[in-house]
This record gives sequence, C-alpha cells and structure tokens, in this order.
Amino acid sequence: MPDPVHPTAEDIQSLPESSRPSAPVRTDTFRKTRPEIVGPETPQQPFPVYLSGAVQRGFGRGGKDLGCPTANLPDESITPMSSVCEPGVYYGYGQVSTATNGDHKLPEEDVKVLPMVMSLGWNPFYKNERLTAEIHIMHDFTSDFYGHEMRALVLGHIRPELDYTSRGQEGLIEDIETDKRVALKSLARPDYQKFASDPHFLDHTSKL
Repeated sequence: MPDPVHPTAEDIQSLPESSRPSAPVRTDTFRKTRPEIVGPETPQQPFPVYLSGAVQRGFGRGGKDLGCPTANLPDESITPMSSVCEPGVYYGYGQVSTATNGDHKLPEEDVKVLPMVMSLGWNPFYKNERLTAEIHIMHDFTSDFYGHEMRALVLGHIRPELDYTSRGQEGLIEDIETDKRVALKSLARPDYQKFASDPHFLDHTSKL
C-alpha cells in the first residue's frame, strides 16, 4: 500500500487520475524558508539512485519558457527512481555519451560528469498527464544531444513537487534558480563530490 504521507511517484501513478493528490501551491513562506543546503552529510537510503537511458525529445519548454533546458529519459528507465522516491526535485550528477550511433560527436567539455538537478513528477503548472523525469545538467552545451545516452546518479531530495500561479520571477523560475544553487552547495560536500567519479559514469578518455 502507498505510504499516505510520502507515496512514491509509482504509487501515485498507479492511482486513477481523478484520485491522484494535487501538488500544493508554492507560497511566499516556502520561498523565504528554503535552506541553502539539503540532505545529510552523507547520502542516505534510497540514495544513490542510478539512472540511464537515451535522451528523448520532451516538450521543449524548459529552455524556451524557463531558461532551464532539460533532457527527458525514457519511461522505462526511470523506474529505479519512481519506485523509491516521491515526486519532487532532486540533485546529483549527470553525464552524456560522446556520440550516438557513431555520429554527432560531442566535444570533451560536453561529456564530463557534471552537477544536475532533476524533476520527477507531472509538472502541475503545465498539467502533464504522464510521469516524467527531466534532468537539467548545469552546463552550456554546444548543441543538443537527442539520442545520446545519459547516465545520472541521484544523491538527494531538494523539495516536493509544487504547483504555481505563474512561471515568472516570483514563482517557478525563481524556485528553479534556487534549486540550482541548493544543488551546487549540497554537492560541494566531500561525501557527495566523490560520486562524480562513480563507475556508473562512462570513461570517455580513450575516445577523445
């Protein structure tokens, strides 16, 4: 049975759409009380969570509407996350493969292991009908990387999924920028930094 306090994303997805709980609306109180660093000094269960999959085309609104381009993972690749975590925003590390089918090779700076933030849920502001995992790697990529394999290692939870009355600076965009800062500060701790060299990530050194 789902945990009535913190049901996983998979628990919620199994419910009829009409029975799914609504995400709370973001308030000024929430904004003013957000911590600078989240999570314990060492990742605790269920973290780390390992994810991988070919990057798919999403809605294309992360970069256009929010200044935060995201990569979507296939539905089947997010089960390790959705089965143990509630909807919300998470942080960790991500990496994109050098090439896809031997083509469209990315430069060295684009295939490093880099800090990331991840949204798991239905993005209630946009009223998504399908559970998605959207990852924003904190790096300015030289081009898109659709079809490339992405590997992600999720290390902690930043905040629950929220709904918004606007996407402007007073709401969604402001929280996204705060999420990035919180992720970077949280990952700066030694027991988190070491995961950037986890064997889960691809060794591109012989291919560059």
